[in-house]
Amino acid sequence: MSGRPEVLFPLFAAADTLKGVGPKIAQNLQQIGLETPRDLLFLLPYSVLDRRRRSTIRGLELPGIATVEVTIGSHRPARNKGGAYRINVTDQEEEFQLVFFHGRSRYLEAQCPEGSRRLVSGKLELFDGMAQMVHPDHMLPLAEAEDIPEFEPVYPLTHGVTQKTMTKAVQSALTRLPDLSEWIDPALCSREGWPSWREALQQAHVPQGQEDLDPEASPRARLAYDELFAHQVTLALARQQERQRKGRASLATGHLQSRVLSALPYRPTGAQARAIEEISADMARDIRMNRLLQGDVGAGKTLVAFMALLVAVEAGGQGVMMAPTGILAQQHLEGLKPLAEDAGVVLEVLTGRDKGTERRKKLDALARGDIQILVGTHAVFQQDVAFKDLRLAVVDEQHRFGVRQRMELAEKGQGADVLVMTATPIPRSLALAQYGDMEVSVLDEKPPGRKPVKTAVVATERMQEVVEHLRGAIEEGRQCYWVCPLVGESEVMDLTAAEERFNHLRAALGEGQVGLVHGQMPPAEKDAAMEAFVSGKTKVLVATTVIEVGVNVPNASIMVIERAEIFGLAQLHQLRGRVGRGSAQSTCLLLYQPPLSEGGRRRLEVLRETEDGFRISETDLQMRGAGDVIGTAQSGLPKFRIADLEKQAPLMALAQSDARALLAKDPDLTSERGQAVRVLLWLMKQDQAIRLISVG
Repeated sequence: MSGRPEVLFPLFAAADTLKGVGPKIAQNLQQIGLETPRDLLFLLPYSVLDRRRRSTIRGLELPGIATVEVTIGSHRPARNKGGAYRINVTDQEEEFQLVFFHGRSRYLEAQCPEGSRRLVSGKLELFDGMAQMVHPDHMLPLAEAEDIPEFEPVYPLTHGVTQKTMTKAVQSALTRLPDLSEWIDPALCSREGWPSWREALQQAHVPQGQEDLDPEASPRARLAYDELFAHQVTLALARQQERQRKGRASLATGHLQSRVLSALPYRPTGAQARAIEEISADMARDIRMNRLLQGDVGAGKTLVAFMALLVAVEAGGQGVMMAPTGILAQQHLEGLKPLAEDAGVVLEVLTGRDKGTERRKKLDALARGDIQILVGTHAVFQQDVAFKDLRLAVVDEQHRFGVRQRMELAEKGQGADVLVMTATPIPRSLALAQYGDMEVSVLDEKPPGRKPVKTAVVATERMQEVVEHLRGAIEEGRQCYWVCPLVGESEVMDLTAAEERFNHLRAALGEGQVGLVHGQMPPAEKDAAMEAFVSGKTKVLVATTVIEVGVNVPNASIMVIERAEIFGLAQLHQLRGRVGRGSAQSTCLLLYQPPLSEGGRRRLEVLRETEDGFRISETDLQMRGAGDVIGTAQSGLPKFRIADLEKQAPLMALAQSDARALLAKDPDLTSERGQAVRVLLWLMKQDQAIRLISVG
């Protein structure tokens, strides 16, 4: 399979080979990513205009689209330059006007001679008691009336391309549809009642009403499935290739794990125990582990990850835990230190800050195997970092990692197992889109002793009461986070806002009680301010959102979030998770500036009602769409043209099981259906998958 199958050539020709598309228009189409007939075919109409004929406009709800046969009456040319040219017309029962701005009399008189019959179609509006159709979309002699479809598809446009041109180009692309062999499991096709690929495209481009635009409509569902299926085949191929690479069997003896478990003041939750078991079983096999550990705020991922790292050490090897930033690596280190002491293993940290002899020493110890568990940033990827026997890499993902980076990481340790952690509960459909090549363990219980956080929604004008409430809490010895919003486009403005709040609280609560951290501070000052808060020297920490990840201060039991309405749901949920870590009852106050938008109100309500991160992320997905939830800018999330991850989540799960089942039966895609799937991969531009097959 060296190159694109010939049957697809017509779909991958240049756009200017289509009817009505010249070089100029081809260039404009390119602006919105439409370069070939294939791209136009996957650009489905987003709306449909009902152009069914009526005998009269009487009884039509205005404004509305009307398509009606009329007799042309008198012409009234514009009185002044730029005025309106009007033509009176009558249908079977009513009289109305066609209106043209900058209308040229000569042209209009030739088009619509008085007394002639025409079919007109366009938007009808009431103006000064008279029904008017301004610039009709269609105005044809009856002989050409057939040219107006009963339902006209409406396409997304770009500068310099009209609906007419777009429709013509798409119609021209439809004439090139090849007959392709079916790649969907025939049983699934008949169960869902889906048309063939070719029929699905033909039907999707001639919607017969609003309901045909629904993602559930059979042609659209089929085309969405093709897209999701191609994506899942790619992930399944990557997974298959991973699994062919020999892993290392790392057998847990339990002698280190039992030390940690007996030192814990509580028993692990059922979910934690299950995850530890799944991971240990994976590590014991000689196939490389590729697993995702997904847990809500405070669900105890650290313990699970540490237990996995101990399996590597018990088996005589080393483990590494990677974080996206130095601050996070530092926090993982603090979280793991007490556990490492209980287990009696050597734990070190390596970040970009390590220089010179200090760094050299660590690298030597690592190569000798004296460091058993390393915590670090991407610095552990560098050439000169060598492990004696790396068995497990734990990646704290924070969404900075795509499939490709996961593959690179695995190269570092010959056959090392990979465990990816994510603290953002992701709805199942998105998890499958982004991590479809992985097995998944979910932590969906809170460890014992975690009290629910009370959440209240308060308008900014009650700021004074909030400050009074804080004063009381501080007197009882409690601590508080006060998060300032990122207000401006510029960090300078955010800084001013944070400094103002800091000064205001300092004046109200006393000089030494309040600390400040923000993104512009030198690292050493930031660390000092955090340190003062962690040790309890300062009671209130005013911060921009730098604290949302990782910080652990059990004594902090109040979280105030200013202008909560401008934060995303997932972010608010993460921030709230910073309190409720100790034994005291914790509170989260969401301060908002009225009036709230509909979306803002719904977001704050969801937070008040639930602490379930998965429910919150489902709501976030419905409200903002997939790209925002994961932060598309740096996510590994693919861009789907037709499939709608919010509304078609069940299709994604179906596509995953279908793709895996197919590859289990036909790993090289050589069967008849396998060959059809190869064509699909080319059609969907799944380059990564194509590389994997051609190599295999």
